Amino acid sequence: MKEQDDYEAINHPAHYNIGIETTEYIQSWGMSFVEGNIIKYVSRYKWKRGLQDLKKAQWYLNYLISKVQSESSETKKEEDYS
Repeated sequence: MKEQDDYEAINHPAHYNIGIETTEYIQSWGMSFVEGNIIKYVSRYKWKRGLQDLKKAQWYLNYLISKVQSESSETKKEEDYS
């Protein structure tokens, strides 16, 4: 029974299986690593590391925002030169 408990804790932890499994949700939307981590940390914070997970999600969200802003700025510059 110990092996089954270990398997479930690793492959199907309870906090990932409320409704749809988090990994399946992330994949179904074709999310990037960064986007997936935002979803992962927000959806598990109540069951894992609380505020620490929310801060990790915030870090990834800030990173994504900066990346999108940078790409948007680069696109605007390219349009200005066209």
